[in-house]
Amino acid sequence: MTKPHLTGDVDFDAALLGTLLRNVLGPDAGNFAIERIGGGQSNPTYYLDWADRRLVLRKQPLGPILKGAHAIDREYRVLTALHPTDVPVPAPVHFHSDAEPLGTPFYLMERIDGRVFTDTALAGLPPEERAPIWMAVADTMAAMHALRPDEIGLGDYGRPGNYFERQISRWDRQYRASPSAPIAPIEALHAWLTQALPPDDGAVALCHGDFRLGNLLFHPDAPRVVAILDWELSTLGHPLADLGFCCMPWHTAPDEYGGLLGHDLDAMRLPSEAAIVERYVAASADTAPLLPFHKAFALYRFAVIFVGIADRVRDGSAAAADAAALAPLAERFALRGLEIAGGRPHSLG
Repeated sequence: MTKPHLTGDVDFDAALLGTLLRNVLGPDAGNFAIERIGGGQSNPTYYLDWADRRLVLRKQPLGPILKGAHAIDREYRVLTALHPTDVPVPAPVHFHSDAEPLGTPFYLMERIDGRVFTDTALAGLPPEERAPIWMAVADTMAAMHALRPDEIGLGDYGRPGNYFERQISRWDRQYRASPSAPIAPIEALHAWLTQALPPDDGAVALCHGDFRLGNLLFHPDAPRVVAILDWELSTLGHPLADLGFCCMPWHTAPDEYGGLLGHDLDAMRLPSEAAIVERYVAASADTAPLLPFHKAFALYRFAVIFVGIADRVRDGSAAAADAAALAPLAERFALRGLEIAGGRPHSLG
């Protein structure tokens, strides 16, 4: 077996991985390389070259893990279900459920060439290309929600009904299981969401759970999504949860995980939140109105996710080098959610 070529922080024994892969993929033909991909805050991700195959490896982070978090088994199940459909995902290759030899379970998927945009303002693109990229986001989300889970083997992927009530309870439990000190805005936003909970309308779809620009891979030359990535938080749920989450950039500032507040959208030829919602609704059948509740819920959930990032920073298991800078955003995102709930000014300075 070829000695692996390693790039970046590889926190496992690559030689042991190679032994396993030889049994799964066959000989490496003199090409075995691993490169850590930066940017992700949850599950460590790596490019993996093996013989003539270009793959991606996803694993759980090392260290303590909250119950239900870092669910790479669910990610792999979704890839397997969606790959035969028109909803774009990478082809699943192999799932390894044992903790050894990497210290955690992992899976492999095919690597797809494309563009990832982490800047919601799309400043690196010509102005005329920015709105079409965002419209592709809305179109892809609508296509995902149009799938019927029971027809693609995901009928038992979550519990239908009372989605927001159960989610608020779940994220509150995760927040309270954290060793972090209490954060008053998160608790206030939780109280508001509990009071503002809309009646359940019975809508059920496959929900991504983290549907944002940075989790989509775009065609190298066209405004078209070629892969939806990072399915860790996916479940059966209400489609407006994803839509509300997708609207988050219009309610956060550039220094708050890259939001759009403060940008002149017209001058930059970026769409408004209303235009994105309108595009999604036009491609969806029988969609209920998007309410302030749905957007505030998205910010609440992300605030709790940032609490988890802060915990991993303290115990040394954070998946990205910039995690320490993101940890303080837990309080700021909760304040943004309260802003939607109570109409407070945009400035948090």
